[in-house]
Amino acid sequence: MGIVKNHEVRMGELAFIMSHKVNGVSALHTELVKKTLFPELDALHPGRIVNQTNGVTPRRWLRMANPALSRLITSTIGEGWEADLDRLKGLEKHVGDKAFRHAFGQAKLANKVATAKWIADHTGVIVDPDAMFDVQVKRIHEYKRQLMNVLQTIAEWHRIRSNPNGNHVPRVRIFGGKSAPGYAVAKEIVHLINDVATVINADPGVRGLIKVVYPANYNVSMAERLIPAADLSEQISTAGMEASGTGNMKFALNGALTIGTLDGANVEIRQEVGAENFFLFGLTADEVAERRKNVEHGRLAIEASQSLKDVLQMLAEGRFSPGERDRYHGIVDRIWKHDHFLVASDFAAYDAAQAEVDRAYVDRDRWLKMAALNTARMGFFSADRASRGYMKDIWSAESAL
Repeated sequence: MGIVKNHEVRMGELAFIMSHKVNGVSALHTELVKKTLFPELDALHPGRIVNQTNGVTPRRWLRMANPALSRLITSTIGEGWEADLDRLKGLEKHVGDKAFRHAFGQAKLANKVATAKWIADHTGVIVDPDAMFDVQVKRIHEYKRQLMNVLQTIAEWHRIRSNPNGNHVPRVRIFGGKSAPGYAVAKEIVHLINDVATVINADPGVRGLIKVVYPANYNVSMAERLIPAADLSEQISTAGMEASGTGNMKFALNGALTIGTLDGANVEIRQEVGAENFFLFGLTADEVAERRKNVEHGRLAIEASQSLKDVLQMLAEGRFSPGERDRYHGIVDRIWKHDHFLVASDFAAYDAAQAEVDRAYVDRDRWLKMAALNTARMGFFSADRASRGYMKDIWSAESAL
């Protein structure tokens, strides 16, 4: 241990030593900082590493972005909740009221109708507002696993084609995000999502039961449009890789249900909204570390999942890139041989969780209760709470207000 190693200054250790507090941005992240990033320094300076879970501002991400839901909240619990987000708890006693659930559902539907029109205007894809809006919008990175999402999308498309008269739940898969300019693999994933969208959206055999949308140039303004319209929030990063996330908070605050791993602030969101209102799947951070010790984990997981094997075979054959059949051989090869982000290992559990999502969505009353409880229980994730925590526990500052 030391701040100089191999004739280089270790900036992380230097920053730690020069700081009176070091904080993680979610409970899991803070524990990982203690155990894996600075274990020796944590032992030398117990109590220096503290947690301050991130938060989002309800004024922008609920009041301004979602006027329909905001009006319902205000008419139910009164004015001023934006400045004291814990007041959302007052919605809980109304969730059992059928009229409130109907109004909650109508607010969501209004957002979906507006977003469906926007999608048609900006992408040319016609989507049904009554279909489930399944949204993953964030930076494109392998650990965030947009790849796993699009592979499961292909698997679902294949199931619909194989059994067109089955009880399939209509879905609109909405992707959004950008990659770093030099991140070739992330750009390859973006290319794949768009190629998959081209094939699926033009397939008359699926009768519109599944659509894939990837609006160009994702930014905050687009997020303000898409998040209030989301039914399902995809928070599917490899456990142990996401520090916190804030998109997960924005979606849940706006009444989207989460499908996710025990990663970042997902852990605390699940604790707050209730495990029964969260679709959990996947390996834990400790299990991820253990699985990576087996260099054959990708191959073993693929061989155990016929569905994933079929999807990878379609990519290898060029089903989604007929003019360049070897375009996605790199993706296929990485999953078989170098699946560092455990897409294959978590695929079957993710696929099963998506089936549970379908079962919940068709039970509209159950879904609306779950969605409303997500909104009602998100008070902890206010940026105001996070700011007060920094002032009290890290800066030792008093408010001037």
